[in-house]
Amino acid sequence: MYTLKTNASFDSAHFLKGYDGKCANIHGHRWNVEIVVCGEHLEKSGSCSGMVVDFSKLKDELKEVVNSFDHCLIIEKGSLREETLEALLAENFKIVQLDIRPTAENFSKYFYDAFSSRGYMVRECTVYETPNNCATYSKTLG
Repeated sequence: MYTLKTNASFDSAHFLKGYDGKCANIHGHRWNVEIVVCGEHLEKSGSCSGMVVDFSKLKDELKEVVNSFDHCLIIEKGSLREETLEALLAENFKIVQLDIRPTAENFSKYFYDAFSSRGYMVRECTVYETPNNCATYSKTLG
């Protein structure tokens, strides 16, 4: 089995509603997303001969996905009062609302699923919210 790994980063803010600690307040991270894809076979012809997938394609797709979160406030749907959300949007702040709580654990599965749905055989996805703290999501392949 061949494995390829690449990463991309984005800067954003979030908070954890109902959390008992300082992460209940809006704060920012430089998130780093590391995706590991795999394949049993290499391309046999064309410009990608000898590759599982072109690294340029993999990197570009990862950047495309993570850039949608760059320099924004990521919130879980329903975590802000409607009037607060409307006021932030009226100020033209970029808000990304998700059905998940914006934790490293949930993001690792979010990006794993995003790349699986693009046809990649994803081995695992790791999301660092700080240089020392990360969460990894993986499934048994097969």
